[in-house]
Order: sequence, then structure tokens, then C-alpha cells
Amino acid sequence: MSDPFKNLKATLTDRYSCRGYLNREVEKKDIEEAILAASRVPTWCNAQPWKVLVTFGEATRKFAEVLTKAASEEEMKPDFAWPEEYTGIYNERRRICGHQLYEALGIDRQNYVKRKEQMMENFRFFDAPHVAIITTDADLGPYGSMDTGGFIAMFSVVLRAKGIASVVQASVTGYAHVIRKHFNIPSHRLVQTAISFGYENSDHPTNSFRTDRATINDVMTIVGK
Repeated sequence: MSDPFKNLKATLTDRYSCRGYLNREVEKKDIEEAILAASRVPTWCNAQPWKVLVTFGEATRKFAEVLTKAASEEEMKPDFAWPEEYTGIYNERRRICGHQLYEALGIDRQNYVKRKEQMMENFRFFDAPHVAIITTDADLGPYGSMDTGGFIAMFSVVLRAKGIASVVQASVTGYAHVIRKHFNIPSHRLVQTAISFGYENSDHPTNSFRTDRATINDVMTIVGK
């Protein structure tokens, strides 16, 4: 008999941030099923504040052109402020993740030209055939954003369960003003994140490493036992 926990754990363990994709689109039906499944996450007062805009084909390519131009010419203006600072263990995890990426690509940490070229791949969605722009309602404040974060995490897991790779990209939403104008998104919808997705290119060097996760002692405190 199938063990639901083992199946879920296997999917979570298998999921990673994919940065190299095949030139193959995902069927609209699979995307719809993933969105509906991810929408079962719990939300405050059942608000379900997320909306999902998904690009296909020429729309993805055109959006990449617009974003790449913006990233070359404009300052970032995200709807959500960036972290003030990464300190301690958070900075260490961030540093290791970046090191793994550049090491996989054979880019020396002092090679700022190549590092910038790789950074710009964010705005081309790493050649993924689709990008989902996830927005939340400004009126719901941090609770709406928290609920939408739950959907974002679950959507990436459901995609993985369907054999579809993805990467959640905060960098893209640095140009929230450009995204809002390009897709005519209402001002009360805040651009929370972007998720590029498609079928992974397993031969791409950026897909050759996996990040570690915190231990149980790092994240759990027991009281009363």
C-alpha cells in the first residue's frame, strides 16, 4: 500500500531550484491542475488572496525582452522591501548557495563579468517556457502575503509531483512596476513573486547541485516533554 507521507517527503526532497530548461511547453491542463491542487493550502478566513498569471510561447519571450531591458536600464522598485541584511546563519546559507551555483558553472568568484551575465539569466527565466506571476491583494496586508506564500510553496511542490521543474524568483519582482505595466495588473494587486517553470534540462550544469536543509535541532524547540 502506498504511504502518503513517504510520497510527499520524496517529492519535497526531489524539488529544487531549476535553472536550465528544455524547449518544451507544459500542457495547460497540467498547469490548471497544479494551481487548483496548490489552492488547497490553508488561508486566513479562507481568503485565498493569490492570483496567478501564466505566460506561454511568444508571451514568455516578449516578457523576457522587456525585463532584460529594464534590468539593464532601471532601478529595482519591488512591491515588498528586500531584507535589510542577511546575518549569521542566513548569510552563511546564502553564501553557500551562491558558491554552489558559480562553482557548478565554473565561474570564479572574482569574475564579476561572468557573474553578472549569470545574474541576468534570471530575467530570461533561465529559458523556461513559462513564468507565473503571483500577486496578492494589498488590502490584506502581511496576512494576505503570508497566505500567498503558502500557495507559492505548494505550487512548486505540486509541479514537482507532476514531473515539472521550477524556480521561485524574487529577483524578477524587483521590477514590479514594469511587470504591472506590461500585464496591466491593477495597482491594488502586489507582485509577490515569479515562478519560472517547465521541464528540466538534467544536463545543464546549474541543475547539478542541491542545497542543504537545516537540522531538526536548528528549527524545533520542544516545551513540556
